[in-house]
Amino acid sequence: MTTQPDPSPPTATAPDNRPRNRRIGRIALVALALGAAYGVYATVGYLDHGQFVQETDDAYVKADGVTVSSKLSGYVRTVQVAENQPVKAGDVLVEVDPTDYRIRLAQASAQENLARAGEATTRASIAEAQAGVAQADAALTTAQRDLAFATGEVARYRPLVAAGSEPKQMLDQMAANRDKAAANVAAQTAAVMAARAKYAAAQAQLGQSGAQIASAAAQRDAAQTDLATTRLTAAVAGTVASSSVRIGQFVQPGQRLMTIVPVQAIYVEANFKETQIGLMRPGQPATILVDALPGVPFHGHVDSITPGTGATFSLVPAQNATGNFTKIVQRVPVRIRLDAGPEARRVLAPGLSLRVEVDTKSARDAINRIRDEEKRNAK
Repeated sequence: MTTQPDPSPPTATAPDNRPRNRRIGRIALVALALGAAYGVYATVGYLDHGQFVQETDDAYVKADGVTVSSKLSGYVRTVQVAENQPVKAGDVLVEVDPTDYRIRLAQASAQENLARAGEATTRASIAEAQAGVAQADAALTTAQRDLAFATGEVARYRPLVAAGSEPKQMLDQMAANRDKAAANVAAQTAAVMAARAKYAAAQAQLGQSGAQIASAAAQRDAAQTDLATTRLTAAVAGTVASSSVRIGQFVQPGQRLMTIVPVQAIYVEANFKETQIGLMRPGQPATILVDALPGVPFHGHVDSITPGTGATFSLVPAQNATGNFTKIVQRVPVRIRLDAGPEARRVLAPGLSLRVEVDTKSARDAINRIRDEEKRNAK
């Protein structure tokens, strides 16, 4: 009898996955350990440093631009700068036609010279009046001596006439001479008073001449100042921006002609939430990231903190004493001083958007001091 072969295939041996599972387990343990270590590191870092870093993207580059305007009216003769041109302090920007102001200066100078000539005439009048006073005093002295002599003669001849030694006609003549001398004294006294009054009037005229000279000199200085201000110069160093002046244009006093942006004096204004400024103090370090220059961090320091929120200084402050009130987190402007060099400042144009981080760790002890102070006040 023939034996038939078994049709079922032989059973295959199952692969051993235990080494692979052990490797996966080890990798998972290592990953878990690394994750735990990183979590501990991140937690410690946050508690020690991260919680004190305040960040905002509501920040911009600022510059206190100087508006250039004309003090006088007139036609523009020259424009010596172009848009976006760098200028130094004192550089001439615009010149207004100075012809009319030169004429006014000449007129004011002539008025001053006329006033000085009047003063010289007055001084001559004073000298003349002073000489007249001296002459009148001398004439009065002479008249007084003549009166004294005539009075003495009358007194001397009166006894003689009474005794019959001298004729009465001689006494009458001497009495007439005495009366004439007395009248001359009165006249000379009046002349002295008139001479002194003339001298006083001349002195007053001298004071008036001095006032006229001072007024004319002030008008001359004003005209000279107006002539000098026909040349508009840069008050600060910076870059010309927003220029709207043209040659031949008629400008009015106070009209804006251009703006000088002091690019070397730029700063950062960051608007932080009110919940972020509790520990913010001047002098704390700041990191600035510019949207226009990704990956290039700039450094600075907190310069000052505005004593109020932005809404406080708005033209129309919010009125929250109404029936419908929604609490909105306010923002406080913080001024940050840049530590960047001149080359970097040329890139940071005013108005650029920024992201600012301020490290407030240096003020973390302030919380404890505030708490202690409040506890003392409560007691």
